[in-house]
Amino acid sequence: MVRGGTYALTITETLSAVGWWMDLSEPNKTNMRELVVVRHGRTAWNAEGRFQGQTDVPLDEVGLAQARMLAVGLAEEPFDFAVSSDLQRAVETARIALGGRSLELHQDARWREGYFGSWEGRRWEDLVVEQPDRAFSHDPFIRFSPDGETFDQICERVRSAYEEIREGEARSVLVVTHGGALHAMLRVALGAPAAEAMNIRFASGSLTRFRITKRGARLLDLNRTFD
Repeated sequence: MVRGGTYALTITETLSAVGWWMDLSEPNKTNMRELVVVRHGRTAWNAEGRFQGQTDVPLDEVGLAQARMLAVGLAEEPFDFAVSSDLQRAVETARIALGGRSLELHQDARWREGYFGSWEGRRWEDLVVEQPDRAFSHDPFIRFSPDGETFDQICERVRSAYEEIREGEARSVLVVTHGGALHAMLRVALGAPAAEAMNIRFASGSLTRFRITKRGARLLDLNRTFD
């Protein structure tokens, strides 16, 4: 069973209000790229509600199953380029999701999760009590943790990786990354107002699809999971 994000109607209405929309039209395919961006499968730290950041935590059994479901859901995709974060939870998800394709998997640290410093390994429910101003801040220049990256810094490295894909030769691209980098991708591709209006929480093993043309990026699918 394929399940779209539970926010689908709200997302469509919100994007329309800020000038974006789910674009299902057929553009000139000569200059078109499709970018499928996947959040890695679940880990034990995900299940425990812990910040992972750049700590290299492997997939758990649920995460491995999610990656196998992705492989089924993506079996007909004509990918000609695949890249993942170099953290093992993303690499594992990507290798499984690619199935039997003889396609090289590139690893790129720019697609890593944000660096959360001393918050890594800590539980969210504890941090919101200890540091509510940071935990609930929407300021992109505020560090999530006192010794971590800012959201703006994450956006800058994701922007660099995205621009390489946008200017490259590949027409169908798989990116396997992390929740923070996915939020950065929305901001980079669609702009801050649209990204902030979504208020989305990306599910483990979910995919979000963009169509990229010379006019810019359009969102085709958001936070879709495969059960």
